[in-house]
Amino acid sequence: MPTLWKPAVFQGSLKKKGYFEGWYFKLINSDESQAMALIPGVSLTPDGKDSHAFIMVLDARAHHMDYITFPLEDFQASKDKFEVKIGDNLFSSRGVELKLKNITADIQFGDLSPWPVKLYSPGVMGPFAFIPFMECYHGVISMDHTLSGYLKKNGDKIDFNQGKGYLEKDWGSSMPSSWIWMQTNHFKEDKTSLFGSVAVIPWLRNYFTGFIFGFLYKGELYQFTAYNRSKVQHLDVNQKQITITITRKDLTLKISARRSKGVDLPAPSVGEMSSRVNESLNSTIHLQLLKDKEILFEGEGSSAGLEFVGDLGELLKGFKK
Repeated sequence: MPTLWKPAVFQGSLKKKGYFEGWYFKLINSDESQAMALIPGVSLTPDGKDSHAFIMVLDARAHHMDYITFPLEDFQASKDKFEVKIGDNLFSSRGVELKLKNITADIQFGDLSPWPVKLYSPGVMGPFAFIPFMECYHGVISMDHTLSGYLKKNGDKIDFNQGKGYLEKDWGSSMPSSWIWMQTNHFKEDKTSLFGSVAVIPWLRNYFTGFIFGFLYKGELYQFTAYNRSKVQHLDVNQKQITITITRKDLTLKISARRSKGVDLPAPSVGEMSSRVNESLNSTIHLQLLKDKEILFEGEGSSAGLEFVGDLGELLKGFKK
């Protein structure tokens, strides 16, 4: 089966230039006192001179990020299954093993909850996944899964037993010029998870604004996307809050996300990790899901990942194109 229908596996080639690919592992311990993100990937610059593999380690509670680089020859990835090795470090659908200088980890995952892959909709991007030469592609590998094991940093051990994880990835040439991203799977109801993204998509020398939101609740994934004829009825962003309302037929998703202090992370621009994005893993997201004005779910998710990059005006203008 071509890798298009396996979004978790490595989609690129180390011979490419102006290309990046990275996986995002979110790790929250059982009492939410610790929140980490591990981001392994490759940066293939346009001239090839500074191309490298990397592992980012975000310690959200300490507001600290480590960026460790490796030569490209240290990067190995299976084309048959999701398994990536960078030096002595392993990332897969089963878990993570780290053997860095001051950071070690052995973390196992429970059953993953991937965005469904179908013949004409190979993952979270739906039919847009078939369009060649897009600036950025996205994959949601697991909306929610359990954790076990540990991470040790500078001698301090973090116990991830009975913790929760989330897993996604991006690949392409650059991140969008403007985007919003949010995610939480820490609601009172277990196995409940929200992922959402709004982004500027370059298109035929112009652009439009695309969006993908998924809410996993009681085993059902409620999808609100640009390609399934959902509509963004409201979007507003300020320094403290992001609010958005999306409708699809008789369903309405209302989100209010409170922004908190984040950490600046490197982000790709034409393959080079030269841009910056501020990410928080300590935000909160209030969510309502309604059907014909009847509330199916209402709750607040904690330990939420939240990003807003670029210009709200550009995002709003893109809805009108």
